[in-house]
Amino acid sequence: MADPDLVLLAPVAGRVVPLDQVADPMFALGMIGDGIAVEPSSGEVFAPCAGVVVSVHARGHAIKLRAANGAEILVHVGLEAVALRGQGFEVLVNEGDTVAAGDPLSRVDLAALAAGCGIVTTPVVVTDDAFHVERRAAAGPVAVGDPLMTVAPVGAPVEPPETSATREVVLEMTLGFHARPAALLAEVAKGFASSVQVARGDQSANAKSPVSLLTLGCRYGERLRVTAEGIDAEAAVTAVTEAIASGLGDPVVPVGSEAAPAAPEAAAPEAPAAPFPPGERVVLDGIVASPGIAIGTAVRLGSRRIEPPETGADPASESALLLSAVEAVRRHLQAQAEGGRTQPQREIAAAHAALLDDPELRDAAEKSIAAGKSAGYAWSRAIAVQTTILRGLDNARLAERAEDLVDIEQRVLAALAGEPLDGVAVAADAIVVADDLMPSQFLGFGDSLPAGFVLARGGRTSHVAILAASSGVPMIVAVGADALRIPDGAEVVLDAEDGRAVVNPGAAAKSAIAAAAADREARRDANRAAAHEDCTMADGTRVPVYANVGSVGDATRGAAFGAEGSGLVRTEFVFLDRRTAPTEAEQAAEYQAMADAMRGRPLTVRMLDIGGDKPIPYLPHVPEENPILGVRGIRMSKRHPEMLRQQFRAILRVAPLGQCRIMLPMVADVGELRWARAIFAEEKAGLGISAEVPLGIMIEVPSAVALADRLAAEADFFSVGTNDLTQYVLAMDRGNPELAAEVDAFHPAVLRMIAQTVEGAARHGRPVGVCGGLASEVLAAPVLIGLGVTSLSATRSGIPDLKAFIRTLDMEACRAVAREALDCDTGDEVRALVLARWPDALPPSLADVIGAAG
Repeated sequence: MADPDLVLLAPVAGRVVPLDQVADPMFALGMIGDGIAVEPSSGEVFAPCAGVVVSVHARGHAIKLRAANGAEILVHVGLEAVALRGQGFEVLVNEGDTVAAGDPLSRVDLAALAAGCGIVTTPVVVTDDAFHVERRAAAGPVAVGDPLMTVAPVGAPVEPPETSATREVVLEMTLGFHARPAALLAEVAKGFASSVQVARGDQSANAKSPVSLLTLGCRYGERLRVTAEGIDAEAAVTAVTEAIASGLGDPVVPVGSEAAPAAPEAAAPEAPAAPFPPGERVVLDGIVASPGIAIGTAVRLGSRRIEPPETGADPASESALLLSAVEAVRRHLQAQAEGGRTQPQREIAAAHAALLDDPELRDAAEKSIAAGKSAGYAWSRAIAVQTTILRGLDNARLAERAEDLVDIEQRVLAALAGEPLDGVAVAADAIVVADDLMPSQFLGFGDSLPAGFVLARGGRTSHVAILAASSGVPMIVAVGADALRIPDGAEVVLDAEDGRAVVNPGAAAKSAIAAAAADREARRDANRAAAHEDCTMADGTRVPVYANVGSVGDATRGAAFGAEGSGLVRTEFVFLDRRTAPTEAEQAAEYQAMADAMRGRPLTVRMLDIGGDKPIPYLPHVPEENPILGVRGIRMSKRHPEMLRQQFRAILRVAPLGQCRIMLPMVADVGELRWARAIFAEEKAGLGISAEVPLGIMIEVPSAVALADRLAAEADFFSVGTNDLTQYVLAMDRGNPELAAEVDAFHPAVLRMIAQTVEGAARHGRPVGVCGGLASEVLAAPVLIGLGVTSLSATRSGIPDLKAFIRTLDMEACRAVAREALDCDTGDEVRALVLARWPDALPPSLADVIGAAG
C-alpha cells in the first residue's frame, strides 16, 4: 500500500520562492492549488516524484503527474509560456508514461523563455483539494532532487499521533468573505501541518484554498465552525478563528451593535415596478458611455441566461461536448475578430477567443466533469469561481472584466444547447433598453445597429461601452432600475451628451430637440473640419491641445480628431489585462507604434502609475486599507526599481529620440524626483545617449504644489493631473459614487492650487500643462489659460470643440476671468462666471430645449 505522505523533490535547480509571491494571481492566491515555486537556473526539468504522466500541455510548458497515493502534481514552467506556442520546449514524456522520481520530463530554452515571457518562475503545485502541503522548503537555493515539500491527504493520520480541535466563530466582517480575506486566511491555515476546514452549515471548505473558501459564500453574522486534524490542530484552530475574528483587513462590526448591517433576508425577489404610464414625460439620468443624441422608439431587450442541468452523462461524453462547444465559439469569435467593422470590435472578439484558451478554466471544468457534472454545469462553475474573485478585488475595471467571462460562459452554454451564438434584429430608430448588455449581444446586431442604448447597469469602461463608442452609437449606462420601466414602443430622446433619457417627450419637445440636435451636429462638423489646424488664440498666443492616450488605437484616433500630440500616454494600460509583465521589447514596440501614429508630434509618456485604483494582479502587493493614499505611482516604482529602469530604457529606444518626453506620477517631494532622475541618467548612459530628454513630473499631490518652486528647479516641466489633485485637495474619493457630484475640479481651492503651481514653475521658466479631466472641459479653458497653463491634453472626442473655443479667446480676457474665478466660493460660480463672459461657449442643453418647448 502506498505511503499516504509524499515527499516532492525539486524538479529544477534554482531558487525557491513562496507561492504567494509569484507574479500571477492564479498561482499566488492558490487558485490552481497549493505548493511552491522555483526560479530555475537551468533548463532541465525532472519528475518531482514517481507516478503516471496524466497530462502534457500541447505547448509543452505544463506537465501533470499522478503519484501512487493519488495526488496530482503540476509542474508549470514559466507563467506565460503558453504564448511561446511550444517554441523552446522539448517534451521527453508522453501521457500515460510511468516515471520514477528524478526521470527527465522536458528540456527548456530558458533564454528564449525569458525573452518571450519575461518571467521563468516555475510553480510546482498539488492541484487536488483532497491533499495538502504539510511542510515546504524555505526560500533560497535548491538543487535538482532536493526535498521541496511533503504532501499528505486531507485528514490523513500524521505522526506523532494526530489530535483534533473544533471552535466556532461569528463572522463580523461586513463584506463577508471575498478574494482578499480568503487569500489571507488561506495563508494563515497553510502555516500549520494539520488539515483545516471551515464549515458553514452543511457546507465545508479547505481553509488552505482561497477558491474553496469563496465557494462557501459566507455572509456577515453567520456562525462558522473551524475544525483541524493533525499534530498542531489546537494551534491551527486558534489561529484561524482569531484571524476570522480580526477581520483579515476588512472592517469588523459586532453583531447586534447599532452599526451592524441588516441581516440578509431570504425574501422572494421584488416584482418589477410597473411601466411608466403612456404619455407621462419622465427624465432619467445615467452615465455617458458613448456620446451622441438619438430620437427613437424603445425596444426592450431581455437578459440572456442559460441554466444548464447539474448532472451529466459519462465523463468522456461530457468532456467531448464541452470541447466541441468551445471550438464552435472559438470559430465564431475568430470570424468576428477578422471581420469586425471597427478595431475595438476586432480586438474584443480576439480577447474573448483568448479567454477560451485559459488552461485553468478548462482544467477546472474537466475536474467537475470527472466528478459527474454536466459539461454546461462544469463550465459555469469554473467561470463562477473566476468572476467571484474578480468582483471581490475592489477594482471596478477588474469587476467589469468579470462580465467578459460571463459572456463567454453564456456563449459556450448556447453552443451546448444548440442555440444561435448571436443575431439580434431591431429597427434603425430603436432605442434599446436593457438591464445590461454583453459584448456578444452587441456584436449580434451586426451592421444593423439601433439608434442608441439605455442600460440600467454597466460602466463607462466596460467592453460594451467601448464597442458602442467605436461604432458611434449613443449609450448611457447605470440609469438604475427605472430604466426597466420604459415600456416597449415609448418615444425616447436619448441625450448621451449630458447623460439623460427623456421618455414620452411630447410632440413639441421632440421637434425642438430634433432641431437643436441638428444645430449641435452642424456646429460639431464645422469644428471637426478645422481641428487639424494649430490651436492659436485670437491674439496670436499658441496653446497646443493634445490627446490623452492609452493605446496605439487611441493615438491614431487622437490624431484623427486634431490632436497636436499627446500630453498624457497612460503606460499602465500596457501592463493591465495580462498575467505577466510586458518585456522591454514589448513596451518599446508599443511606445514606438504610438509615436508613429502621432507622425512626429510630441508625446509625454507617464511612467507606470499603478496601485490605488489600478492594481496589477501579477505584481505582489500587500492589501491596503486605503490604497488611494498608499503605495502607488513613484512609491511603487521605488519598491520595484528594475521595472522603472526597464520602462525608462523602452521609452528611450523610441525613434526619433526626443519625440517622447517623460513624466513621473505621484511625486510628493524633491527627494523622489532626484532618486528617479539618477536612475534615468544611469539608463541613458547605458544606452549611450547624451542628448537631453526632458524629464518632468505630474502635479497631483498637495505637497508637490507647496514645493512647486523647489521641484521646478529640477524638473523640466510640470503636468497637472486634476483628477487626483481634486480628490486630495477636497479629501473626497473620486471613486465613491456618493461623492461623484461633489468631486469638482472647478472648485476654487483646486484652481488656487493650479495657480500656485504655475507661479512656482515660472520662477524657473518651466512650462505647465494640464492633462486631467479639467483639461477636457470647454468652460475650464479660459480659466486655465488665464492662470498661466501653456498646454491642454484632453479626451480625443472633445478636441475639435475645445480648439474652436480657444481660437475665440484673448489672453487679457482669460487673465481677468481667472482672477475672478479664484475669488469664487464654489465650482458652479466659476462655471456661471465663464458662461456670463462667453454665453455661446456651450450649445444649449436638451433639458433647456425641452423646458423652452413646454
